[in-house]
Amino acid sequence: MKVYIGQIKPTLGNVEKNLNMMLEVIDRAITEKNDIVIFPELSLTGYSLEDIVFDVAIKEVPSILLEKSKEISIIFGAVELGEEEYPYNTAYYLEDGKVVHRHRKVYLPDYGMFYEGRYFMAGDKVRAFDTKFGRVGMLVCEDMWHQSAQYILAQDGARYIFVPFNSPVIVGKSKEEMSENWKNICKANSLLNGTYTVAVNRVGVEDGIAFFGNSFVVNPEGKIVGEGKYIYEDGFSCKLEDIEIRKARFKAPMFKTENLNLTKKEIERIEIKKFQ
Repeated sequence: MKVYIGQIKPTLGNVEKNLNMMLEVIDRAITEKNDIVIFPELSLTGYSLEDIVFDVAIKEVPSILLEKSKEISIIFGAVELGEEEYPYNTAYYLEDGKVVHRHRKVYLPDYGMFYEGRYFMAGDKVRAFDTKFGRVGMLVCEDMWHQSAQYILAQDGARYIFVPFNSPVIVGKSKEEMSENWKNICKANSLLNGTYTVAVNRVGVEDGIAFFGNSFVVNPEGKIVGEGKYIYEDGFSCKLEDIEIRKARFKAPMFKTENLNLTKKEIERIEIKKFQ
């Protein structure tokens, strides 16, 4: 499977402009014979939406993206207007002209410079799903910082975990430090679960918040096998080989020996203890 990472700079609130930019990247990925193209979190809308969140929300995926997905599978982020008329921060997986899966961001940061909990409804599912390239999982940004989400996807059969995110440079930390934190988390996930992890960040500035880019791909042995530039828009391809998953799981068979019954029992015990 050949994946194209589209590290782009969305314009806040300008869905039409962002869609056209995504289409240019998609056409490039098709020309270069990629199988999947992946964009950052909220690539269709920009991040710091606040009061315009309802204005940019979609109930249906743009038809042009569905049409393009007949040529290449597409992962992108958008504001989804849900059944309750509340917006979700959603990652979509399109394939063969259809929405194969959508992941609604579960963990909404509401601290420091982040206010997602004020504007979005939280998702309530973490599920792997089948594609023509194998079983896949998606997490959005903060979801990846929860070990349970990574664990659930791996145990649900995901061999490839795609993570669209929007991570800024925070005061007091360099872009390299911020990126290293992300890489350490994704390396640990890939190493412990024997999966590929593809993490795609955006670039650009919104409301004084600068996003650092440096998207990357981690192989099942926990090694970086491709990464994008800091600060600037970038695009690159990376091959994800199924044989590498088998080799990693043979050398480090922790995934095979995982005891789900033990995990379930202990989680239930902890849950009961917390509410006593």
